[in-house]
Amino acid sequence: MFVTLLALAAAPQDARPAGPIIVEGFRVDAHEDKPAKLDHILPEVDGTRITVTKKNSTTKLDQQPPVIETQGRELFARTPGLLVSEQQTPTQYNLGYRGLGNPQEAEFVLVLQDGVPIQSDWVGFPTLYYVPLPQSLSEVQLVRGGSSLLYGPEPAPAVNFVSKRPNPQGPALTGSTQHLAGSDGLYSTFNVLEGASGDVEYRGSFGYNRSNGQRQNSASELLQGDFYLGWRPTDRQLWYVRLQGHSAEAGNPGRISYPQFLANQDFAPTPFNRDWVRRGAVILGNELELGNGWRFEGKAWASSLQLYTRAAAAGAAPATTTLQDEHFRNQGIDLRARKRWGRGNAFTFGVTGTHSAAPFLQFTSTNILAARSEHSGTPRLNQDRDSWYGAVFAENVFRLPHRFHVVLSGRLDVEKLRIRESVRPSNLTRPLADVDVSRTVPLLGVGIGNDFGRDNETYFSITQGYRPLRYFDVASPFSNLQPGKEADAPSSTSYEAGVHGTPLPGLFYDVSLFLINFGDRIETRRLNGTDVINVNTGDTRHRGFEGEISYDFLAGQKSDRHLTAFLNLSLLDAKFVGSDNPAQIGKRPAFAPKSIVKGGLTWREVGRYSLSVTGLAVSSQFFQDSNLPVGAGATLVPARIPAYRVFDAAGEWTVLPHIRLQAGVQNLFNEKYYARVFQTGLEPGRRRTIYGGVTFGF
Repeated sequence: MFVTLLALAAAPQDARPAGPIIVEGFRVDAHEDKPAKLDHILPEVDGTRITVTKKNSTTKLDQQPPVIETQGRELFARTPGLLVSEQQTPTQYNLGYRGLGNPQEAEFVLVLQDGVPIQSDWVGFPTLYYVPLPQSLSEVQLVRGGSSLLYGPEPAPAVNFVSKRPNPQGPALTGSTQHLAGSDGLYSTFNVLEGASGDVEYRGSFGYNRSNGQRQNSASELLQGDFYLGWRPTDRQLWYVRLQGHSAEAGNPGRISYPQFLANQDFAPTPFNRDWVRRGAVILGNELELGNGWRFEGKAWASSLQLYTRAAAAGAAPATTTLQDEHFRNQGIDLRARKRWGRGNAFTFGVTGTHSAAPFLQFTSTNILAARSEHSGTPRLNQDRDSWYGAVFAENVFRLPHRFHVVLSGRLDVEKLRIRESVRPSNLTRPLADVDVSRTVPLLGVGIGNDFGRDNETYFSITQGYRPLRYFDVASPFSNLQPGKEADAPSSTSYEAGVHGTPLPGLFYDVSLFLINFGDRIETRRLNGTDVINVNTGDTRHRGFEGEISYDFLAGQKSDRHLTAFLNLSLLDAKFVGSDNPAQIGKRPAFAPKSIVKGGLTWREVGRYSLSVTGLAVSSQFFQDSNLPVGAGATLVPARIPAYRVFDAAGEWTVLPHIRLQAGVQNLFNEKYYARVFQTGLEPGRRRTIYGGVTFGF
């Protein structure tokens, strides 16, 4: 469900669980009267969103042991095809899908929390430096196909984190406190208070993680808080406010060569570098059931995100360091309405708009231990940057005879970037950048499906998409070339055909074939030691198979026990089909592994115990489009990232009504691997770690 925390609480009465539900720290039995496939995919008309005929997946986190890691391997274990490029410190998050660009900072995936974009600057700098702690989430959703025109134009999918909510009919006060300890000095705590009284409901949470890290200079600290307050003047209205706070900092141990990785993967060539992330946000919203099939959902938000880094050259005694300060101040609004009409038809329409002010500062300083936000030394770069984005959109699902349905979608996007430069790097001689870029892009989509048998459905969709231009695509601050005509925005057409359903009790399957034609890819091309230029260099084709299956061996029993095995598989054939460099045609794009396999087994009894073992296998992949290595000998970075397999185990046991023991092992078999690679080196994956602790509820 692509809605905010309180919007979930605003669901109509007939959509809520019948009887009690599970609240923090309590076992409360619940048997929901809903199709079993909704444990795996989204409702066909979900609030003001239409998801029928669009391939989508959802993971319900209450159906597995608690997840404490923040990089996403365990969180996305049941999400087919999503590639997590892991790093060891919690200051940025890296996701990729079907070979559509570098996973670095999830720039090619739209990431939302309760339907609100959480990337730094949705248009000009779509990087991911914040995700909500897993303990605060109820489910994780993935919608394919140019975000299916639900939330944006991106060719890759939309990932939506859905926050937990309090029970509107629950007690006035309940809560829990979790405390875990583990390898490398790990300490983690997560604390919740929530309740409802009359027309008012609330939930507040606070989490803190601390670790010494496995590599030298990789200690980290993360704090995160979340509070929401809702008011229901009637059973058809909800008004709410939500506040978010996030702070993370960590040492940056730097990247190493492949020979260094083999010799000592804990080596840190940059012992003085450090990263800081600070974020705050406020979200206001209103949910209305207006009668006669009408529903309205509106939300407005404002956020502030600061990315501050201290980065010196490798070595034991660097003379200077570069202090970098990027600040993103975002405002946005999203208004949507839905009208149910006829026999099962639904029409949705809406408008969204955002603005971001994103000043970019750099200083060359002799203080290699400078504190966060320090602007000492010599100014190196000063850019004022702004982005504006707006869209209007509409969709309609038509129910036809013989259980067919057709969805027509349309979206009109308008974007604008502005860059004003007052200081440029001293080694450059070009004029100061003064650039304005704007574009208007119409997008269309169509979906066709048919229901057959017992809860089975075929689906087919065609969706247009494009990737908005970034600030760096328009005017690189580190190039001596004057900004000229900007590159064209990369565009896509996505095709997906498949079938999913629940033909037997406890069995769910979803298999599909896909084809994505991705044109006008943007490449940063280095012309000499100083100059780079961003140009459209070629077209790629991405096709393959994606499937998942899940089976609960105890589904036929009338009990709360479940023994569920799941497996999902993504097979990808991606290559360049056009390029201004003939030698590039036929090569495989970077970060496009031929296969990603995920699977696991979960044994649980609702409110009593849960034990899960999950595994991930990723085939080899290239780290750059040229398919070539970098360096040689002691500085070698191989062209291919080797295949790797990682397994995790986690469990919890309710020993008393309000006490749960929890434990886990990450990287169970201590796989030595890496998934993040750059021309400057690679970043090792995390070795085996263990943790354990207790949660007290009341």
